Amino acid sequence: MGVELYVEDYFYELSLTNSVNLGETYARITPETWENWFNNWLEILQADIPPAPGYEIGLRLTDDSQIQELNAQYRQQNKPTDVLAFAALEVDFPHSEEMLASVPLYLGDIIVSVDTAQRQAQQQRHSLITEMAWLTAHGLLHLLGWDHPDEESLERMLEQQVKLLKAIGIAIDKE
Repeated sequence: MGVELYVEDYFYELSLTNSVNLGETYARITPETWENWFNNWLEILQADIPPAPGYEIGLRLTDDSQIQELNAQYRQQNKPTDVLAFAALEVDFPHSEEMLASVPLYLGDIIVSVDTAQRQAQQQRHSLITEMAWLTAHGLLHLLGWDHPDEESLERMLEQQVKLLKAIGIAIDKE
């Protein structure tokens, strides 16, 4: 099992604010890092995924104005948001067993606003990389059918996100 990840990085460098050192540093989450994270996460979430020889995911890192356009177009909410997920598994698309055995299964697309992620990272007093991982894990869970229409399901989803981040070496305490 592997993941084919298509990363569209709107920002070449992400500005990070470190909660310990309040100076600005610059870093970039490489496509290889994203791919490793997704491979780890998909291994953990295997029970939630139809079996396939591999998986495809689109990841787009964008800004508030672009995510606001998408949020207005697809969710009728004309405001920026932190993450959007467009799940391919929700679409009625015929999947033959032969096809599933020979090609990667397309799970969908995750779009993250780096602008919003940066504000949230500062509010939570953790790094932008931590917030980006948090939001992307949240988006992945949505691609796999997880949702949070009530407090109880939100709590389960947040617990799963904490597990996913811990698996890639990021400790987080979300309330």
